[in-house]
Amino acid sequence: MSLTELDDGTIRSMAIGAVFADFGGKINSIDFHRKDDILVTASEDDSVRLYDITNAKLLKTTYHKKHGADRICFTHHPSSVICSSRYNLDSSGESLRYLSMYDNRCLRYFKGHRDRILSLCMSPVNDSFMSGSLDHSVRIWDLRVNACQGILHLRGRPTVAYDQQGLVFAVAMEGGAIKLFDSRSYDKGPFDTFLVGGDTAEVCDIKFSNDGKSMLLTTTNNNVYILDAYGGEKRCGYSLEPSPSANIEATFTPDGQYVVSGSGDGTLHAWSVNTRNEVASWTSSIGIASCLKWAPRRVMFVAASTVLTFWIPNDSNAEPSPMEAETGAQPQHEHLS
Repeated sequence: MSLTELDDGTIRSMAIGAVFADFGGKINSIDFHRKDDILVTASEDDSVRLYDITNAKLLKTTYHKKHGADRICFTHHPSSVICSSRYNLDSSGESLRYLSMYDNRCLRYFKGHRDRILSLCMSPVNDSFMSGSLDHSVRIWDLRVNACQGILHLRGRPTVAYDQQGLVFAVAMEGGAIKLFDSRSYDKGPFDTFLVGGDTAEVCDIKFSNDGKSMLLTTTNNNVYILDAYGGEKRCGYSLEPSPSANIEATFTPDGQYVVSGSGDGTLHAWSVNTRNEVASWTSSIGIASCLKWAPRRVMFVAASTVLTFWIPNDSNAEPSPMEAETGAQPQHEHLS
């Protein structure tokens, strides 16, 4: 099915097609590669796992007992990722690692942050990436250089995102403020600031739609907002069930026409951006989906808690036919410090 054919009926038909339940704890973050059909996860059991999403096959698992695995994102190379640390941040400052999943090597350490990283994103156009930390700073890095390339000191917990062209990045900070920067001249300060009117909860996630016209925010009190990315006007907002011990995540479909989100009661919801109406609601049965992303090139999204679920269209009214996950072959497991 083509992504251009997404409609209300297709969204309503989404159902669980594959489940991976062998995680030893909560999944902290997930990321799809922009151009290859692969998914990476980072989990509380210190594992980083790589999946082929065309057939829901676990390709590889590496363990990172020394530093842990918290936030994760792909670089441009399909077997390389950036992973943030959970442990030893104060002693070593090795808060970020550039990992090769191909040969299980750490290619580079990035030192600087002194507290947990909450937000991590790779530029879509070059080797730059950004990290936002509980130490109240956003750092800008280059994969080719150990040293931090730029730093922004902010109030509250900063959340970062690049737009799909890599020209602009957004930083969400205390009081519901969203600051937009030109990625080529960020040292000159933000060129625009938006306020999420009426809600001062901290933003825990921010995403741009593929066409660059909309921004999607989720807050620590489980509100979801869609903003106009040019003027900052609030196009619509949704209040979901609270989840004091976990943040939820929301995602755009690749065409920008729908938003899917988790909720504090364990349900998943989908809305039409154009009509602002809810088009689907599912009981996910995996608890609160703190990780949720739509695949860039497929009619598929992934939701995760302590369990990883792949959601695909179910064209019949019968039970969804699972995407077969291979159980005979043992995936490769590696330990990496």
